[in-house]
Amino acid sequence: MKRTEFIKMCALFGISIPFQATLLSCNTDDSTPTEFYGKVLIIGAGAGGLAAGYLLKQQGVDFEIIEASSVYGGRMKINTDFADFPIPLGAEWLETNKGIFQEIVNDSNISVNIETIADAPDRKFVNSSWFNFFEQYIVPSVIDKISFNTIAQSIDYSSDQIVVTTQNGQQIADKVIVSVPLKILQDGDISFVPSLPQRKSNAISDTIIWEGFKAFFEFSEKFYDDNYEFDITPESDGEKIYYDAAYGQDSTKNILGLFVVGKPALDFTSLSDDALRDFILYELDELYSNQATLNYVKHITQDWDNEPFIKAGYMTDNADEDTVRKLGESIAGKIYFAGGAYTDGEDWVSVHAAALSAKKSIQEILT
Repeated sequence: MKRTEFIKMCALFGISIPFQATLLSCNTDDSTPTEFYGKVLIIGAGAGGLAAGYLLKQQGVDFEIIEASSVYGGRMKINTDFADFPIPLGAEWLETNKGIFQEIVNDSNISVNIETIADAPDRKFVNSSWFNFFEQYIVPSVIDKISFNTIAQSIDYSSDQIVVTTQNGQQIADKVIVSVPLKILQDGDISFVPSLPQRKSNAISDTIIWEGFKAFFEFSEKFYDDNYEFDITPESDGEKIYYDAAYGQDSTKNILGLFVVGKPALDFTSLSDDALRDFILYELDELYSNQATLNYVKHITQDWDNEPFIKAGYMTDNADEDTVRKLGESIAGKIYFAGGAYTDGEDWVSVHAAALSAKKSIQEILT
């Protein structure tokens, strides 16, 4: 079953996308010992990498996170200057039950207070975001363990200990968790010694990764629909949606969002600056009787293909679950994978799936 079919089925029957089974008891009041006492190096400080470090910290395991960019969060990136609520330039919706927050935090002593509102078939954050959730509940435990501006170039796992070479030198670890966007591996930006097993390398090279683009426009009046979804044929080519980004927020702003992935995104990523603004306004004028240009105030855009350490949107919703499962498999009891593309095949690309894939990897390491 394709991911899109699975999500639609859940929506049809009025149920949430199920969590993965609880994989590890990491409550701070749990004294269950682990048999692993080495060092874990995590490559990437997106949702998967941050969640992995957080769980290792709960278990008292030595770890370090290296991040190629100067900031954490990856595709959870937000803008806090454009409007009077956080603008999610990347991950925006909650695609499962609100209980997932408590599951990610994994500590019954911590009460999670994140407000969301129904936005069928998903939920939207209210004056918050996935980034804010991680910033409040996950990052404080791991921030002192993150080395920024550290680009992983190769991973040598041919010996008992693993050698990760970066532009700043070498790091030695007993286990490595790779939590970089799939496009980074697909483009060969990180080499492996020995080479990845054919099963894994085929899954990486054969997977379609959609282009990704988002834009947010402020208008003086709300002339647009709450949601306008384009008919993309075939569906495997991608998605394109205009939507009311201020829906459910404590805001008087009129903010229209544009979410585009796959081939339709190429119409936007090929343009820049004024040409990009004018292209979107022209399209909206065609849809809404020339109201867009008349009411335009300002805009911001996010081209994920142009982010040097991300390079794309995300893996297609139409990926094969068996291929996704191969992407998530560990290698030689040394290299593990965490992130939206590296799951058990039941779900992928969403933030909660990335966090739970980290939980799966940590359980493998500790047992």
